[in-house]
Amino acid sequence: MAKTKSRTKQADIDGLYLLKLVLYVLAGSLWIRVSTSSIEIALPIGFMLALIIATHEKFRIDRKIEYAVLVLAMLVGYFAPYGLYISL
Repeated sequence: MAKTKSRTKQADIDGLYLLKLVLYVLAGSLWIRVSTSSIEIALPIGFMLALIIATHEKFRIDRKIEYAVLVLAMLVGYFAPYGLYISL
């Protein structure tokens, strides 16, 4: 019976880790793009907020992996056609 409890506890931790990585991918890929007739500015707002959360988080598993996921999500989010677009 003790083995089943440890397996379910490990599955819970794995599920939380996967959920955390998915949330980092979603948050890290959010950009705000402001464009006027001559200038376009893109700010990685989601990356900055997720980076602050990752540095102050209590449930740390491996911070290097979290940072790598955030950077990759930021790069994908820059080229993907979603986010907040503001045209002036």
